[in-house]
Formats: sequence, structure tokens, C-alpha cells
Amino acid sequence: MQRQSHDGFTLIELMIVVAIIAVLAALAVPGLKRYRMNGYEASAIGSMKAIADAQAAYASACGGGGYAVSMADLAKPPVAGGSGFLRSDVAEAVDPDHQKSGYFFTIAEAPGSTRVVDKARTCNQAAADPKTGFFATAAPAEPGSTGTRFFSVDETSLIRQGTAPLVDSKSGSPVQ
Repeated sequence: MQRQSHDGFTLIELMIVVAIIAVLAALAVPGLKRYRMNGYEASAIGSMKAIADAQAAYASACGGGGYAVSMADLAKPPVAGGSGFLRSDVAEAVDPDHQKSGYFFTIAEAPGSTRVVDKARTCNQAAADPKTGFFATAAPAEPGSTGTRFFSVDETSLIRQGTAPLVDSKSGSPVQ
């Protein structure tokens, strides 16, 4: 008489394997979220540098030495042709429908800044007069999930960070 072979796994062995996979997944998920958030924050820092570089290019080539006070003016191409000074993915990240890597970006006139030239004299027919200063901010779309840090940059090109919305160093008032 031949013996029957019972190759395969028992139910207990399968349950142990499933339990081990569940433990490994539970350990990996928080790390994955943290790495994703760090990536979003790194992207926001890169975008703040892009805004500072675009403002410098705008001031020297288009704004008569003045800075754009809106994302739209900074992204608008010159009338003579060419591309805008700021990439459209950053310029469009100003409202809840358009975020870039979990962050929203804004540009405002720095308090105390003055008009440099009339908007009609800019190379791209800007909607607002270029000013002597600007203040750009980056805020996480979902604080704690897409980022924990807020960023800002001004005409000095120094990128600042904080765990709360940043304030303008000149006036002390919060910038949204």
C-alpha cells in the first residue's frame, strides 16, 4: 500500500506568514508617509528657489529693476516672445484646485515697497506695477500630512522656514 503525500502548507503556517507581513507593513507605512512628506517639503524649497530666481530674472529683464507682485505676472511671457519667467506648475499652485507637490504658493508686495515703473512699461504688460520688494510663501495644503514646515523668500533670495505661517520680517505682520 502506498502512502499519500500531503505536500503544502498548513493553515497555521499560512497565518504566521500573513501575520509577519502585517507587522512589516505596519512598520513601513509611517516611514513611507514621512519620506513622502520630506519629498514634498524638498519640492517646496526648490519651488521657492525657482520663484527667487524668476524674480531676479524678471527684475533685470522685464520689470525695470522691480519685482512682480503676483504669480500671474511672473509667469506671463514677454510680448516679444519667449517663455514666462516662472514655470506654470508653480504659478498655478495658488488655490485648492491647483497644488504643487502638496503645497500652495503666493507672492505679495512687501510692506513698504514702492513702485519702480508703470506696468505698461514692462516687457510682458504686467497687471500690476513692479515694486521694490516682494514676499513669497509656501504653505502645506494639508499641514501634518503634506508638510509640517512653511517657507518664504523675499528679494534677498534667502529662503526661510518655520512650523507656522511665516511673517514678513520688515513689518512683522503675517503673510498668508
